[in-house]
Amino acid sequence: MADAASLASCFTFDDISQASTRTNGSDKTPVLKLIKESHSKGYDFVCLPLTTPKWRERWRNMCIVPSASADDTDETATAEQQAEAWRKAPSFLHEEVTISRLDEAVPVLVMVSDWLQLDSSDDWVRHDSEIALRQEVAYASYLNVQTVILPPPRHRSHVASYARAINECLKSTTYMNFSIRLPIYDPAVFQPKESPPTHSSTPSTSSTTSAPSTPKIFIPRASPSKSLKAARAPEGELNATWEMWDIIRTLCDYNTRLTLTLDLTPPLPSNAGILNRWMAEPVQHIFLPASTFIANVKGYPVLPKGTQSFIRNSMAHHPIIIMSGVSSGLHTKGGESAYAQYVRHVEKTSSAIQAAMTAGTVEHFAQGYQDYLQNPLQPLMDNLQSITYQTFEQDPVKYRNYEEAVYHALMDWPDSDRIVICVAGAGRGPLVERSLTAIKRSGRSAFVYAVEKNPNAFVTLQGRKQQEWGSSVQLFFGDMRHVELPEQVDILISELLGSFGDNELSPECLDGAMRFLKPDGISIPSSYSAHLAPLSSSKLYNNARISRDVKGMETPYVVMFQNVNILSGDGGGVSGRCGRKIQLCWEFEHPRKDATVDERGLPLTNSHNVRSAKLSFHIPHAGVMHGLAGYFEAILYGHVGLSIHPHSKDRVSKDMLSWFPLFFPFKEPLYLPSNSELQVSIWRLTNERQVWYEWYAESFLPVFNAPSPPEHSDDASGDAFFACASTHVAVPSPVIDAVDAFPSLERSELRKSGEESPRSTAGVIKIGQTSLHNPGGRSSWIGL
Repeated sequence: MADAASLASCFTFDDISQASTRTNGSDKTPVLKLIKESHSKGYDFVCLPLTTPKWRERWRNMCIVPSASADDTDETATAEQQAEAWRKAPSFLHEEVTISRLDEAVPVLVMVSDWLQLDSSDDWVRHDSEIALRQEVAYASYLNVQTVILPPPRHRSHVASYARAINECLKSTTYMNFSIRLPIYDPAVFQPKESPPTHSSTPSTSSTTSAPSTPKIFIPRASPSKSLKAARAPEGELNATWEMWDIIRTLCDYNTRLTLTLDLTPPLPSNAGILNRWMAEPVQHIFLPASTFIANVKGYPVLPKGTQSFIRNSMAHHPIIIMSGVSSGLHTKGGESAYAQYVRHVEKTSSAIQAAMTAGTVEHFAQGYQDYLQNPLQPLMDNLQSITYQTFEQDPVKYRNYEEAVYHALMDWPDSDRIVICVAGAGRGPLVERSLTAIKRSGRSAFVYAVEKNPNAFVTLQGRKQQEWGSSVQLFFGDMRHVELPEQVDILISELLGSFGDNELSPECLDGAMRFLKPDGISIPSSYSAHLAPLSSSKLYNNARISRDVKGMETPYVVMFQNVNILSGDGGGVSGRCGRKIQLCWEFEHPRKDATVDERGLPLTNSHNVRSAKLSFHIPHAGVMHGLAGYFEAILYGHVGLSIHPHSKDRVSKDMLSWFPLFFPFKEPLYLPSNSELQVSIWRLTNERQVWYEWYAESFLPVFNAPSPPEHSDDASGDAFFACASTHVAVPSPVIDAVDAFPSLERSELRKSGEESPRSTAGVIKIGQTSLHNPGGRSSWIGL
């Protein structure tokens, strides 16, 4: 099979220097030597620094000016003049760069100098670092480099300055991709806390050329830790790097050329919610150093189970895995090739990759459609093409379940000389064929009427009647809401469901067809329900806003989800008010008894098909909501059904291909802190011409009656990024994940012990909202 992930070999300046000693006549430069050797070892790319230590030294001598004394005034003035000349016309010397040829740059991922401090607290260091960054980007662009990897932000307090600098680089280039190297969390949270550096803390004078390590990230804290807890870090600090990434990509307006290089140097946290949020982000590279591997009992390098699992899940996104330090001999067995072989082993055991390679699975069927936005069908307004019918007819699961439903309905029907079946919306005839098979299996005497409004599909039905079905089927051409049958039927079968259950107008169509059904007749399906959950996906958000108009962001789309993360959690949340992770919106049943009908049996209006829902979701981990995920469940007959609901689909209709979920986008992303609550309102509305959906969301934070803190508190800090203990609302802090707020006690135990009473829930405070989407069906609707 084709590899899902590409491999890149990461080199340092020392590696390039050593390669120069091995260069022979056929190797024109040390970099070309490394590229050739890497390809021979099975690597697809080479990752190396763009600059040499000499560039760092020159930059420091120009830009980091020590406090002047009487003896070195002239020297300082000279350095300042050199710096000003450089600021006016930034450029490199040949000895300051590692590559200078186009053929060197083609298979290379370039790493920008990691000593640049774009978020320094010193204004001049930050200013000159940005000039140096633009200089490096311009040189990489000159060599036609496709991707540059940027050093991570280090200071939470100045991450906006970092983001602004990156945004300027994005605007100055039209094709280059920028990937920010970030650890999943700051590894310093497991070390004794250090004070952030002052403005005098500048790039070190040392020129370390070993494999790049994970830099420390300085985050303002409400109070210093008094002890080191090696087993557990505060959840808020584990969230910090994602919070910084969210600021950067937001200030860069979700630019599609801005991606992530996830650094897996630190051990991964066990909290699945923290890891899952990265699945919704544009992770283009995974940085995997040899130090992340551990030795198995035989001494060969293997990955810890948590890292194995994360990489397996990431394989669905086809990342480039950057291998670093694998030639250092860190492990006793296997040599350099053992690391790449192990990554390929992890790839082959990925469930996503295995499913994509297995015929008959949704993943195999949907290749190329992942995260691709499709407009839902307009079944009443449009006549489907034959190729569309053919695509749906490839789904064996759906038609197998329909056949089972018809079979059980026939077996349960009272003794009769003749059972009459109607297939309303016969298409090219798959339900007719399955109904005839069910009749034969049951041994009952039955006859089938088939109704179809598509004149082109009706031609196909006529051919199948002549060649296959004969007198056992009678065809009727026309809209099921208007056509007349010679008699009422016992069983009415339809295939009108959409990704949200009712979004292809099954209720309206069946309102017109129910007059065919006897009072005690059976409808297949007998009911269906719509379900919602909040999701995060920068990719879907960007895809929806490509058109840059309101319509694109107010249209529900059919999508095979891949780069998404469901933000909600099960349980009632901190306040106990919230529902399940994925919640029921509404349900339709057939035959229905609540519609007022005329003398022909048709409803006078469509008002009985109006629906609304207000849902409350608990958000256990901080995230950004980009939209809502819509699913449906249907009961065909008895215990036989159809489902794309994530919690029931494998049990009800595993590997069903006909429906992907529905995505309701939001025009503006809504940030949701940990422990927050989300209220989603959604309406299904109608007039005499069309049906449409409107949706809206509000975010809230639980409020507690917190006891007053001591008069002199160690936690008081004017520069705290995280909530202080003196905060009277939102306790526990919104940056502390709910699942770990009380790790050892259940709420019932807290109530028994009386510990919860001092901060009993008083309510919620509103912290955000969206606009009302698609009011009056202005952007999207389904025509009647």
